[in-house]
Amino acid sequence: MLKALAKLLKALSSNRDQGAIAHAFALGALLGSMPKDNLLWYLLFVFILFMRIQRGALALSILLFSLLTRFTDPLFNDVGYYVLTQESLQPLFLKLIQTPFVAFTNFNNTIVMGSLVCCVVAYIPLYVLSRIFVHVWRRYIGNFLRKLKFLQMIKQVPLVTKLIDAMEEA
Repeated sequence: MLKALAKLLKALSSNRDQGAIAHAFALGALLGSMPKDNLLWYLLFVFILFMRIQRGALALSILLFSLLTRFTDPLFNDVGYYVLTQESLQPLFLKLIQTPFVAFTNFNNTIVMGSLVCCVVAYIPLYVLSRIFVHVWRRYIGNFLRKLKFLQMIKQVPLVTKLIDAMEEA
């Protein structure tokens, strides 16, 4: 996790694509918000790993949103119940539940469905906000942190420089 965080900080400060970091954050929100004990989570995870995104941002976002699920699960439960009880969607859900292996995705769980719907709806706002954050980081926050005397002194400690070098090599 420390290596992923170091790569994320390096990507935030480098001249890499802002979109890759923003997509990773938004996709991490999707994975972090969903329960992790179903086939749908694993399928999305594998699919996302094949995308060209910044994996440090993905790992950090999954961790952050996993910690927030305690507070968002009641909302996801209500949204999932609303979606799953819509009369117009009942034939679709009936076909899906009868399809082999689709039941393992647990799509009929209210929290799984609610988190999927909420995160798909929130994907574009999260993408835009994280892209703005990356721009602000590169323009203002990163430069401010580099000038802090405390961080410059920390970088001079031999153990810290060895750790930084080891992380840059990996």
